[in-house]
Amino acid sequence: MSATPVLRAALKLPPRSRARLAGQLLASIEGQTKKRIDRLWGQEVEARIDAFDAGRMKSVPAAEVLRYRGKPAR
Repeated sequence: MSATPVLRAALKLPPRSRARLAGQLLASIEGQTKKRIDRLWGQEVEARIDAFDAGRMKSVPAAEVLRYRGKPAR
């Protein structure tokens, strides 16, 4: 189905109904995007844990991280 007839029909709705529909459409996209982002972050976390355990990555003490918060990276 083409989006054009759906858009034409949606534009005939009252403003409140269009706003509700727009919100529902955005939520359907955001939900899928959030699931993908969560999956990718999970993979990244696992990769970082593996790198740390294998000695390929070092840790930084929290006090040091907080000391540089808001300052440009060196």
